[in-house]
Amino acid sequence: MADPHGFLKIRQRELPARRPVPVRILDWKEAYESQDPTQLKEQASRCMDCGIPFCHQGCPLGNLIPEWNDLTWRGEGKLAIDRLHKTNNFPEFTGRVCPAPCESACVLGINQPAVTIKQVEVSIIDQAFANGWVQPQPPERLTGKTVAIVGSGPAGLAAAQQLTRSGHTVAVFERDDRIGGLLRYGIPEFKMEKRQVDQRLQQMLAEGTRFRAGVNIGVDITWEELRERYDAVVIATGATVPRDLVIPGRDLGGIHFAMDYLVQANRVAAGDNVHNQISAAGKHVVILGGGDTGSDCLGTATRQGAASVTTLAIGRQPGVTRSQAEPWPMDPKVFEVSTSHEENGERKYLASTVEFLGNAQGGVRALRVAETEYVGSKRLPRSGSEREIQADLVLISLGFSGPERQLLADQIDVPFDKSGNVVRDETYETGVPGVFVAGDAGRGQSLVVWAIAEGRSAAAAVDEFLEGTTVLPSPVAPTDRAFSL
Repeated sequence: MADPHGFLKIRQRELPARRPVPVRILDWKEAYESQDPTQLKEQASRCMDCGIPFCHQGCPLGNLIPEWNDLTWRGEGKLAIDRLHKTNNFPEFTGRVCPAPCESACVLGINQPAVTIKQVEVSIIDQAFANGWVQPQPPERLTGKTVAIVGSGPAGLAAAQQLTRSGHTVAVFERDDRIGGLLRYGIPEFKMEKRQVDQRLQQMLAEGTRFRAGVNIGVDITWEELRERYDAVVIATGATVPRDLVIPGRDLGGIHFAMDYLVQANRVAAGDNVHNQISAAGKHVVILGGGDTGSDCLGTATRQGAASVTTLAIGRQPGVTRSQAEPWPMDPKVFEVSTSHEENGERKYLASTVEFLGNAQGGVRALRVAETEYVGSKRLPRSGSEREIQADLVLISLGFSGPERQLLADQIDVPFDKSGNVVRDETYETGVPGVFVAGDAGRGQSLVVWAIAEGRSAAAAVDEFLEGTTVLPSPVAPTDRAFSL
């Protein structure tokens, strides 16, 4: 490291300031301000000469974190983005929406606040785009082989870029009207402005990747027809089947899945007209589920002018520090305050929803909620603890249970496991020859950094399938998991 004593000189972890709450809730721009370059270099200097950089293992991509921290400290931004792009196709995505398991594994984090790895990462790529250092990398030769990638989220885009640069002719199919998958319509603008997606797509177009938006594979083109037209197919559709809460009153009006709500809000933010939009304006909103998607719903409802927002989580409130059951370098479950939580709303834990209550017009008016009690491994509503919470709009944000399976199963007989995910072997290939799967469709609901890592690994497997050998990196195996004991 350039300054092996940096972590001793700069002991405080500092992030860029968030825009004032009263200002940022009036627009859809990203919540953070730019970081002062001097402060950024100081923070990068905290990266230790630790010998064994556990952050490499904490990051599914194996990002060369100490190297680009050092280059940032030295002011070598162009070299830093070169090292960052060696392992990560899209640091502008991970630097904004990844929960940074690398920081949980940071050696400095044993007895000091961890290095601000995620912030250094996003600063490197933002500087690179601003200075024109991100240029297309078209292949030197074409192989004559064709690949269809179904789904344009981070897994599909990562696989597409890797395979295009290897000389294959790649077409990315997306059933929505714009490319980007959940990057486009699932993540609100205040977390990641869509210009970040657009500028990367421009690079990929210049490299030769072909995009086919508005094409629903299985309907507009059958899966079998796709197999006949292309030498290989990659399923990267994500895990899009939402988990429901089937309790009395579920059929009342005003109860929606979180992603239906967020997609509409993102369309409106993009300038589209959405008929009968689900809006929180003037309503008492209850969000079921305390994860990132629930937080996104909270920030969106705040900007739409909700009268109140309450987030309910069935489990206990996490601690502010890692528990003994999740020692370093594991990625712990800790209590976090997102930008959305900082802006508005009330968070309630140990809250089990037992019934939706309706009004005379057939819409929801309240939730009957009981305190959660733990009985062995089960979480049950405590009898006699019921109370009502007012609600005009309920958003169900309880995660996802795998990809949509009927068309895949019917048309090309792709196998699924008991969790609803597409089965794949150690080469990411399904039981159907030449058909591969990457990202949440095969892994289950996960993080953007895992999606990119799986996209890169699946691309290496496809390249080897087509050419007999590959030089593409394969950062993760299909069975890989984060740190565990």
